[in-house]
Amino acid sequence: MDFAFSNEPVFTWFILPALIFFARIIDVTIGTMRFIFVSRGYRLIAPVFGFFEVLIWLLAIGQIINNLNNVMCYIAYGAGFAAGNFLGMYIEDKLSIGNVLIRIITRKDSANLINYFKQSNIGVTYLNAHGATGNVRIIFTTVPRKDLKSIITEIKKFNPNAFFTIEDVKQVNEGIFPSRLPVYNPNSLGRLFRKGK
Repeated sequence: MDFAFSNEPVFTWFILPALIFFARIIDVTIGTMRFIFVSRGYRLIAPVFGFFEVLIWLLAIGQIINNLNNVMCYIAYGAGFAAGNFLGMYIEDKLSIGNVLIRIITRKDSANLINYFKQSNIGVTYLNAHGATGNVRIIFTTVPRKDLKSIITEIKKFNPNAFFTIEDVKQVNEGIFPSRLPVYNPNSLGRLFRKGK
């Protein structure tokens, strides 16, 4: 791709690096989203993201090759990659796609926390176990990702010292979810974006 004023110093040292920078932001952000959709099981939409990701990347790398002596292009390329990763993760956090599994391990009496889950119509499974420091209770629950922050707040309120881990859940079948907080249902987009069964 050649520009009519490509030999102008302002273009060479400012405009072209800026174009490469923003192209990298876009293609890396798309790449991050593509990876997220693949990990969530959306196998049909991911290739669409991949097409645009590679197309934009080719345009950016083509300008790098045509301007090998321009150090600003290299800096813009690297900076765009870093910014694209940040933006992709930010967007993913805001979209809050899918569900997560929360595993809580607590030594404190967990009856209040379990009652909270039940009263909030959140499915909960719990069992007694033995840890390195004595008897513990393990609590499992699966919630929509968009509700994660409020659930963590409640966990810390009932037991500030509870140990918990959070894992992505690729697919959920059945379960009890809070009626006041609608659950993101992958099947609502499934016929368009997800491989059917």
